Amino acid sequence: MKISLADLRKNYTQGGLTEEDISQNPFEQFRHWFEQALESQILEPNAMTLATVNEAGKPTARIVLLKNLDEKGFVFFTNYESKKGKNIAVNPFGCLVFLWGELERQVRVEGKIEKITPEESDQYFHSRPIGSQLGAHISPQSQIIPNREYLDNRLQEVTQQYQNHTIPRPSHWGGYRLVPDAIEFWQGRENRLHDRLEYRLNDNKQWQIVRLAP
Repeated sequence: MKISLADLRKNYTQGGLTEEDISQNPFEQFRHWFEQALESQILEPNAMTLATVNEAGKPTARIVLLKNLDEKGFVFFTNYESKKGKNIAVNPFGCLVFLWGELERQVRVEGKIEKITPEESDQYFHSRPIGSQLGAHISPQSQIIPNREYLDNRLQEVTQQYQNHTIPRPSHWGGYRLVPDAIEFWQGRENRLHDRLEYRLNDNKQWQIVRLAP
C-alpha cells in the first residue's frame, strides 16, 4: 500500500490560547500545561527534544528527559563527554521542544545551558535506581563500542566492584540547566491558524508576551 505523505494531515480543534488565559509567568504557565499533560496520561510527558550546535555550527538533536524545573530553568542529566556534552562545552546555547500531540500542544524553550552544582547532581544521581547508577559508569556515551557484549560484560564487572558499596557519581556524569530567554506556547487551531504566544526576556529581565503568526 502506497502512503502519500502529502495527504497526511490533522485538523486541530481542541481549543485555543489567548493572552487573557495565560499566566504572566512562563514557568507557571508551563507547570499548568505539564500538569494537564500528566492528567492526560501521555507517555513520558517530560520527554523533550534537545537541540545543540557544535563548533562548526552543525546542529544535532535528541530526546532527553526533564528532571527538574524551577524559576532558573529546565534541568536534564547526561554524560558530559557525550556528543551533546561536547557541543555544550563549545557552544552553550540550545533549544528544547516538548510535543504533547494528544493535547495538540507544543512548547519551545531557547536559552543558555550551564552545569548545575555537583551537589545537585549528587542528589539526583543517588535517587536513581541502582541499575541506572551502574549504567552511568558503564556507558562511554556517543563513542563507538565493539558490540552489545561489551556493555553486558562491563555491567558484570561494575556490579561486582560496587557490591555492598555506595555507588559514587562518575565525574563525567551530571546535570545541566537550560536558562531560558524565550519560551513559546503553541496550541493547534483549525485551518493551520495556530495560536503561538511567546514569552521574551527583555533588557530589564522582565518577561514580555508577544503573539507570533502561525
